[in-house]
Amino acid sequence: MVETGVIHGRFQVLHLKHMEYLLAAKMRCKTLYIGITHPDELYLGGMEADRHGIRKSDNPLTYLERYQMIHDALIDFGVQRNQFEIVPFPISRPDYITQYAPKDATYFMSICDDWGEKKYQIFTDLGLKVEVLWRKTEEERGVTGTQVRAAIASGQDWQSLVPRTVYEYMVRNGIDERVRKLSMLTDMAETE
Repeated sequence: MVETGVIHGRFQVLHLKHMEYLLAAKMRCKTLYIGITHPDELYLGGMEADRHGIRKSDNPLTYLERYQMIHDALIDFGVQRNQFEIVPFPISRPDYITQYAPKDATYFMSICDDWGEKKYQIFTDLGLKVEVLWRKTEEERGVTGTQVRAAIASGQDWQSLVPRTVYEYMVRNGIDERVRKLSMLTDMAETE
């Protein structure tokens, strides 16, 4: 077990596969820094390889909302608050990553596509220690945030795809309704 680990993701919407990823990293370190990529609109689509998160409907949650959902889910899953930190993670501006996350940590990641390979290269070019938790094909990766947002937008079951605390938080704060509206606006714009 290492002292400090770092993990990152957009977490738009935090789902159960994200939790598997977070908990797998937490089991390998005493303190886990969780980096939220695309923390605000300044960082959307900053790199050509980053095809994720370039539309508003891809990023319906604010940094603060994602922070709260990650925090609540980890506590609900039994992780002690003094064992994790949640920070912005400007993946589209790699030179700034270590201003938010410790340089001497182990950077845990999973690789499921070309963007994952690119991030691996970014981390190694920065001289960071990287540990790949697993490599999967896109077909093997399981549920994604895109699928959760699509289920919300189409009125399908999405409660079973996310931690209980995430579902409750989103419904209580009307975020599910925001996801539906943004999806509808994106669909309308793309058909024009």
